[in-house]
Amino acid sequence: TLNFPLCQWIECFLLGLLVGSVLIPEPHILTPDTPRIQLRLAGDKRKHNEGRVEVFYNGEWGTVCDDDFTIHAAQVVCRELGYLEAVSWSPSSKYGKGEGPIWFDNLHCTGKEKTLSLCPSNGIGVSDCKHSEDVGVVCSDKRIPGFKFVNTLPNHVENLDIQVEDARIRPILSSYRKRIPVTEGYVEVKDGGKWKQICNTEWTQFNSRVICGMFGFPGERKYNARVYKMFARRRKPTYWDFAVNCTGNEAHLSNCKLGRAAELKTNGTCAEGLPVVVSCVPGRAFAPASMTGFRKAFKQEPLVRLRGGAIVGEGRVEVLKNGEWGTICDDNWNLLSATVVCRELGFGTAKEALSGGRLGQGMGPVHMNEVECSGFEKSVTECFFNKESVGCSHEEDAAVRCNIPAMGFQERLRLSGGHNPYEGRVEVMVERNGSLVWGTVCSEGWGTMEAMVVCRQLGLGFASNAFQVRVAADTPEYERVVSQCPVTEVDDVSALNQRLVLISLQETWYWPGAVSADPVAMSGVRCSGTEMSLSQCLHHGAHLSCAKGGGRNAAGCSVSAPDLVLNPQVVEQTTYMEDRPMFMLQCAYEENCLSSTSGQVPANSYRRLLRFSSQIHNNGQSDFRPKASRNSWVWHDCHRHYHSMEVFTLYDLFTLNGTKVAEGHKASFCLEDSECDEGIEKRYECANFGEQGITVGCWDTYRHDIDCQWIDITELKPGDYIFQVVINPNYEVPESDYTNNILKCRCRYDGHRVWMYSCHNGGSLSTETEQAFPGLLNNQVTHR
Repeated sequence: TLNFPLCQWIECFLLGLLVGSVLIPEPHILTPDTPRIQLRLAGDKRKHNEGRVEVFYNGEWGTVCDDDFTIHAAQVVCRELGYLEAVSWSPSSKYGKGEGPIWFDNLHCTGKEKTLSLCPSNGIGVSDCKHSEDVGVVCSDKRIPGFKFVNTLPNHVENLDIQVEDARIRPILSSYRKRIPVTEGYVEVKDGGKWKQICNTEWTQFNSRVICGMFGFPGERKYNARVYKMFARRRKPTYWDFAVNCTGNEAHLSNCKLGRAAELKTNGTCAEGLPVVVSCVPGRAFAPASMTGFRKAFKQEPLVRLRGGAIVGEGRVEVLKNGEWGTICDDNWNLLSATVVCRELGFGTAKEALSGGRLGQGMGPVHMNEVECSGFEKSVTECFFNKESVGCSHEEDAAVRCNIPAMGFQERLRLSGGHNPYEGRVEVMVERNGSLVWGTVCSEGWGTMEAMVVCRQLGLGFASNAFQVRVAADTPEYERVVSQCPVTEVDDVSALNQRLVLISLQETWYWPGAVSADPVAMSGVRCSGTEMSLSQCLHHGAHLSCAKGGGRNAAGCSVSAPDLVLNPQVVEQTTYMEDRPMFMLQCAYEENCLSSTSGQVPANSYRRLLRFSSQIHNNGQSDFRPKASRNSWVWHDCHRHYHSMEVFTLYDLFTLNGTKVAEGHKASFCLEDSECDEGIEKRYECANFGEQGITVGCWDTYRHDIDCQWIDITELKPGDYIFQVVINPNYEVPESDYTNNILKCRCRYDGHRVWMYSCHNGGSLSTETEQAFPGLLNNQVTHR
């Protein structure tokens, strides 16, 4: 028996009925008087499965008017194209104005019609619309199982887009079958529920480029054709009915045109040809171990990068210009331009071109606007663009989601026992004695960075929480649980951890997981947060070392995350010095906001304070909330407020060679929305024990005149220094980007005055420029 909850059995059963009765379409049996049409999605697309609805009729492509168009009509369009369902539709030529006749107007579909021409309308070609009313649709990513393309216009095959259920690269040679990712093999399409090869008589390098891009590879290469000829003689291929005609800049096979009908011999073989084979070149991040030397030799800083994405191959597009990183405005942003970015960074074609700051807002200048690419450029910086970005703000930052190779990472990791797929105990698959087994990860040192990698590996977004359960003997937690357990159940700490599950799930944040996966299979895990899988992090390997009962940890994932960024200009503009008597600094002294020497001086002495304001923006996609729940916030009687985070920011002064000479820190006295962008309402206010946090699009200002908003520089000698601020330094709260949590400035102090200048956020300058900034590399913040 399978260990499935009853509801999952019912869900599977109903899905089976759905597949049997609805999803597998009946053949197109049309009456002779039904107008024969073909459809395609065209225009300024940002995904391959969306676009302006275009109809091929009477030898000419035309459009559909949005009058009376509904989701039911969109459903007919998507299913006629082989997609499972329609997601949405858009009026008013969202995907640009089409050309030619407007074939349909005032469509009244039920959603069950086999073809759009069967829907009641004014009559084909009868319309009073303009192309400004052209309708567009978004179809689901999933294709209809068993879908078979039926060409109702055999004399116009060159005008039709490819419509198949699925496509794949199937490894043929034994040397490629176990290789991950699969880079070489037959190109196969699934049509009518059956996988078929393509005859290579009209195959071109442009076709190979598109196929490789679809599967996450930036380019293609030659292969040993002689070996495949030998294989084809031994096994008879099953060929698809058509050739393929791509121009090379398509993001997906469905955007390519059908080629001519394949010329097959009477025995089913390809006339003067063989099955199509492609050999793809993986990007640097996915290259096999044999290419490691190449990766290490690649030292040149790229001109383009992605920021703010949850998984590899997605993020806000940023370009380097004059030593400073900036963003791209989303005007005219489309799949062509996005694909150039993806290939440039070592990924495949673009899966989606995103607009409107969907993956978080950047900082600094907007370098490019109205980007137009042909699709063959080596870099997006080679594309035509408008250098003027007047009217563009970071609310219009462009982003991409790229196709990446199938690495199988998700199959070796799971979250077990959670309330939903986004949470649970972390369990990994490892090889033990020649077998693959599931086990837990030692919780020692487990934190946000490790949870980030888990969520990325599973494709679940960002970490929302990183939980540990470690109970040592003779601790209050141990005694609390023992008092509620039968004596036989707490013979050791390991049994106590099991009991924690039964006592308080909410309090311990612990899920039991699979009993068979209880043994610790991975220990000593240390991640930087950028790895694609947990196995790429530092760990002990086969030599496990984990304290008794310490193998319990869990992760919670979220599709979005906050992103805190300091405003450098505010720091520069508000910096000043103040000499303040000790008797006025008692509360600050109690909260360790003064240097260690302050406890040895009389109350009437003075401390010299370097004061400044901090304006902290949330540029991410979700609100920044403190990790601790309200009932665990710490009340500080002297300042009369709650600390939701004991260390929210660190303030430091370094010499130019990286030696720390003065420091300060600030707890989250009050995380709240001081101001917000236009149209955004404040959500967090600290008064009356209110909720603390920073809303997306808002900022929290800690003014220069409040306690602890300083560095104690009483003992500082005159000279040149590096001033540094770090937000969320212990990574208590997950963010989409930690590199911009650091702010650095040049600071000059002559004993009487202080100057703060050249302030900038981490990651905002080129590597060369940052290396020229004294002390920057020596003072990189680490999470350990």
